[in-house]
Amino acid sequence: MAKRDTSFICQSCGAAYTRWQGKCEACGAWNTLAEEVAVVASVPAAQRSGRKGRSVALETLQGTATPAPRMVCGIGELDRVAGGGFVPGSVLLIGGDPGIGKSTLLVQASAALAASGQRVIYVSGEEAVDQVRLRAQRLGLEQAPVSLAAETNAENIIATLSGGPPVHMVVIDSIQTMWSDSVESAPGTVTQVRTSAQLLVRYAKQTGACVILVGHVTKDGQIAGPRVVEHMVDAVFSFEGDGGHQFRILRAQKNRFGPTDEIGVFEMTGRGLSEVANPSELFLSNRDAGAPGTAVFAGMEGTRPVLVEIQALVAPSSLGTPRRAVVGWDPNRLSMVLAVLDARCGVRLGGHDVYLNVAGGLRIGEPAADLAVAAALVSSLTGAPLPADAVYFGEASLTGAVRQVAQAAARLKEAAKLGFARAVLPSGGLDGVDAQVSLQSVGSLAELVAAIAACAPRRPAMRDSRGGGEREQRPRAVEHTEWADDEAG
Repeated sequence: MAKRDTSFICQSCGAAYTRWQGKCEACGAWNTLAEEVAVVASVPAAQRSGRKGRSVALETLQGTATPAPRMVCGIGELDRVAGGGFVPGSVLLIGGDPGIGKSTLLVQASAALAASGQRVIYVSGEEAVDQVRLRAQRLGLEQAPVSLAAETNAENIIATLSGGPPVHMVVIDSIQTMWSDSVESAPGTVTQVRTSAQLLVRYAKQTGACVILVGHVTKDGQIAGPRVVEHMVDAVFSFEGDGGHQFRILRAQKNRFGPTDEIGVFEMTGRGLSEVANPSELFLSNRDAGAPGTAVFAGMEGTRPVLVEIQALVAPSSLGTPRRAVVGWDPNRLSMVLAVLDARCGVRLGGHDVYLNVAGGLRIGEPAADLAVAAALVSSLTGAPLPADAVYFGEASLTGAVRQVAQAAARLKEAAKLGFARAVLPSGGLDGVDAQVSLQSVGSLAELVAAIAACAPRRPAMRDSRGGGEREQRPRAVEHTEWADDEAG
């Protein structure tokens, strides 16, 4: 006989409770507990404890490690993020907002692999077969030998995959729609997602097929459900993008067979997703080089240098607490840069609203952007436009010093390739580097502020009430700094 075991599982973190309650004590989420019933075989305790385990063979760390073989799909940006191609027997999880292009990208990858002679099966749990065919027709891939199926039962899918010739790649769209006969709960619950993922992972490891799972995301952009599925798979990719921009970014958050700091850039067109070979040209297109408050940052995404435009707007605030709005950068990092400018450089921004934006929708996580952000902020405050042919990179410390960053040579090479003539960077660390651009080293943020303020336009002269003469007005937020007094003297 089998007995029914009822529990309440949090759909956000996976915590289990014996009774329902409004708030999950583990993660603090409200109304996330769902009742799940599991069928447990009633086996006597004597029989369960009488089985002995078998010993396994132990090996040493010594031995010849062969590199994992790769299946190259031909989409360069996707292969780059995967580490050079898909590894047989691996399981990948791809998440992204609805309509971002996950299914489009996987249909293109499936068609490319199938055209190269690999057996590819695309299983859709959300769409019918005719809907997948219509997408393939829009992309011009209807002739690709990809096998399609519309099924949500995990046991049926594995039986279908195991019954024919060897399968090289399987796409499951999506894992939240899968369900298993072994548990009694609705599809999409924590138990069903975990059980279905375990069955597919076991199939991949036993047969050597590459399994790609599509995962739903929450409103915060995180993959829905507990992170147990992310721990089970070999790689986790995040497909990012903004509805106001045509390009999409594929970013690796976890990868057991490759780097986790690579990105792939795609552009959404009428024929699907096309690769962007040079993302810097895309991010710098249509920029206003003569406007104050804009600086070009030479960043690194993995092994690829990427140049993006940092835009800043500093405006007087009528509020008691000025606004700090950030898009594409860490808000805490912006607060630190503002504090350093105030305490170490005398730049008073406490009465100003600050708006910061990374043009193009790219999200930057590098501390090396501190110097470019500081330059854009000071440029917007003083009204002095930065040189249009200059790039900036460097990390700011709490003491006001500018620290060196890694891979400076690659950043300078990319800047020279795009026609930039100068670079503002930290002092030192460039011995032996054959730079093709003019270098301007700064040791502290105070030096950068002084250089920008020296080029600021002067306000009309006003009569000095103290001496009766006339004097020039400087920006009020920076007129009391030491370097301003030195310049005036």
